[in-house]
Amino acid sequence: MGVEQLKIAVISVLLVFFTSTTKAQPPAGAQPAAGGAQPAAGGAQPAAGGAQPAAGGAQPAAGAAQPAAGGAVLDVVAKFGAKADEQTDLNPALMNAWKEACASPTPTTIVIPKGTFLLSKAELTGPCKARVEIQLQGTVKAPGDPAAFKTPDWIVFSNVVGLTLNGGGVIDGQGPLAWGKNTCAKDKFCAALPVNLRFNFVSDAIIQDITTKDSKQFHVNILGCKNIKFIKFTVSAPGDSANTDGIHIGRSDGVSILDTTIKTGDDCISLGDGSKNVTVIGVTCGPGHGISVGSLGKWKNEEPVNGVFVRNCTISGTSNGVRIKSWPAAEAGTASDMHFEDITMDNVGNPILVDQEYCPWNQCNLKAPSNVKLSKISFKNIRGTSSTVEVVKLVCSKSLPCEEVDLADIDLAFKGPGAPGVSQCSHVKPKLAGKMNPPACTAEGTKIAAN
Repeated sequence: MGVEQLKIAVISVLLVFFTSTTKAQPPAGAQPAAGGAQPAAGGAQPAAGGAQPAAGGAQPAAGAAQPAAGGAVLDVVAKFGAKADEQTDLNPALMNAWKEACASPTPTTIVIPKGTFLLSKAELTGPCKARVEIQLQGTVKAPGDPAAFKTPDWIVFSNVVGLTLNGGGVIDGQGPLAWGKNTCAKDKFCAALPVNLRFNFVSDAIIQDITTKDSKQFHVNILGCKNIKFIKFTVSAPGDSANTDGIHIGRSDGVSILDTTIKTGDDCISLGDGSKNVTVIGVTCGPGHGISVGSLGKWKNEEPVNGVFVRNCTISGTSNGVRIKSWPAAEAGTASDMHFEDITMDNVGNPILVDQEYCPWNQCNLKAPSNVKLSKISFKNIRGTSSTVEVVKLVCSKSLPCEEVDLADIDLAFKGPGAPGVSQCSHVKPKLAGKMNPPACTAEGTKIAAN
């Protein structure tokens, strides 16, 4: 063997040794998503809370798709023939990509690149063998005509453990044609319009840097989910878009909404029955109807609401601020451990509202009290301006008075003409602390004017 051949042999041995000793290892304590398949032996584990590239591996160029650890990248255009021409349906390409990603034993990334794609519908169903990430970099548009939908669904994720949706893209529901036809708020037997995004029985999910725009009905509906986070999420619709709640939560545990901006025509965030351990931090809301728990008590067998924490939020130009609402003369239920803190109100109607006589369009009997029991509620450090004379209004049930209600450091000024703002209470005796503007009602059935 010559000298040059000997050198090459030595270098080859050293490279093999170096590669074997620097192979990516999983972060300490990191586990694959619950219910998901284990990666192949020796493969990199996904980092807790999100996919990371393998240690020591080459970093993708800025703006390029970053694959989930150990998995493939599936581009719907490059691999599956999707076309960003606003005419070709994205559904076949997206569904084929989802089928492949969901069957993969290692985490996989689906990329929808920049451009505008027409999407008739997408039902993205698990269970999947490993975490799936969808990088939406472009815009997907729904058909504009509501008649194109036979069910109130457009994009649906169901029965998935371990999901990431990110990429900075837009989900455009093309709602303007539908809003004038939406009678669901008044008509019990209306034809429901499609929701932009549904998450049904999804666990361990992160939705980040995504915009949902102009949904025909709710923008996001969350049902039966666990541990799902919305981070830097955006909801965009005009204030007159009917029944377009930003994010609606029902029968879910561990929902977090963080650093999110919501502009819509209904509740920015609404919590239905069975909502547990919901955290809302750093949300900017308005226009819209505020942040609401309820309405509760309308249906039989509703599940309790427990553990709602709303703080460091800004609410502007909405018809309500933070509120809890239940129907009178209706079904039994409970809601407890609900806390609203460090909130700024800017020209907001009913900034602090507990309404157990919620009865829109006279669909109920106000003579009978609500059967929903409310307890362990706090409103603390809430400041700003009110567009209504009734600034603080706590109207509780006559048959089930509210219990353990705290008001602390309230400074809300009514900026309208005429009389100063007032604080009204019925069937509640709140515990008071700190500044109270307007002066708080301390006995049932009182209405006290501000100085």
